[in-house]
Amino acid sequence: MKSRIITGLVGTAAVIGWLFSMYTPVFSVVLAVVGAIGVYEMVKVFEIKNPVIKVLSILISLLVPLWFEYKEKLNIPVFPVIAFIVMLYLIIMVLDFKNLKFEQITCSLFASAFIPSALSSVILFRDVYKAFPEAYKKSDGIFFILFAFFCCWLSDTFAYFAGRFFGKHKLAPVISPKKTVEGAIGGVIGTLIINIILFFIFRYRFALSEAVSLPLVMISSVCLSVISIFGDLAASTIKRHHGIKDFGNLLPGHGGVMDRFDSSCFVFPALYAIISAVNAF
Repeated sequence: MKSRIITGLVGTAAVIGWLFSMYTPVFSVVLAVVGAIGVYEMVKVFEIKNPVIKVLSILISLLVPLWFEYKEKLNIPVFPVIAFIVMLYLIIMVLDFKNLKFEQITCSLFASAFIPSALSSVILFRDVYKAFPEAYKKSDGIFFILFAFFCCWLSDTFAYFAGRFFGKHKLAPVISPKKTVEGAIGGVIGTLIINIILFFIFRYRFALSEAVSLPLVMISSVCLSVISIFGDLAASTIKRHHGIKDFGNLLPGHGGVMDRFDSSCFVFPALYAIISAVNAF
């Protein structure tokens, strides 16, 4: 418990410091490093021993956030690049067919593409005023970033304490025995309350755009909290299938990077999907 709280406080301070680099290259570089560590952890879980696949997966995870950051300047067509990478992976599988299974190749491709892409949604939040200039302004991006992190991390925190004090009914006993229905409900309600407070702070202190309404924030908060829970359960399922407790041990009390950012990989793209859907009508 002590190490979990200390790591949480240090992590929160690190994220706040990172947010101050929002409009500098450091912002995307940090995302690239975090994503690469997460992919490395997943490659270990999938027991991929081929050094070329390991290096290639990490390299891709490093480049994805940089592409999100500089895609307008680079103007690189995505589909041919993806097709080339897939073919390259399959060629390596053929050359090392005794050690590489197709399942390992697909898992490695999934991890190296999905994890950094999902985390890089933060860059899309920051630049939401560019994507939808008629609806949002620059300061709205900060709101969306904080909102996304709150839906991930506060859901987990409130669920942990609510489950600890009130938990009686198991949520998914086979996948994650410690999670309870009461904890999940507490996580959703606690996150909703904090996000409402966040909304009013930005509405009256930073003149949050009218496009970000209270009903939208409330509905999104509940939906994303539930998605966060499923993201965590999905990660727990992977760990169950591979017989491990944590993805890593980099973060004392929390495990590895993917133990901390598992739900983020679900919530971040889901939030941007909500933003895009709202502005499509």
